[in-house]
Amino acid sequence: MKKPDMLILIAMWEFITALLSFIGISAIFLFAWSEVNNLYGIAHVGAIFGLIVAILMLFLSAFIALIGGIGLLGGKKWGRVLSIAYAAISLIRIPFGTVIGILVIIYLTKPDVRDYFESAKE
Repeated sequence: MKKPDMLILIAMWEFITALLSFIGISAIFLFAWSEVNNLYGIAHVGAIFGLIVAILMLFLSAFIALIGGIGLLGGKKWGRVLSIAYAAISLIRIPFGTVIGILVIIYLTKPDVRDYFESAKE
């Protein structure tokens, strides 16, 4: 079965957003982490906790996007599932992530795209 046309575009979107997540992690370490040392008491603890949560969320988002994009390009079923999950996560990224997430979910659940992944070898 022929690979659906939009899969490469969706994978590229996932790779670009993964790169942006890694840039966000780098920005936290370069700029925000050093500023936390200027805080004292509960503000210091809260800021560190918030930065750690932000780093973990960005890393998780980048990981899901990267692995999902690789799976999409390889025609793997799990790549399609991860890409749908990543599109669902991106719905909270108003306005562009919401629009792109909806379009990706609609596209990846179309019968011909689903059939492509069902017929692909694991």
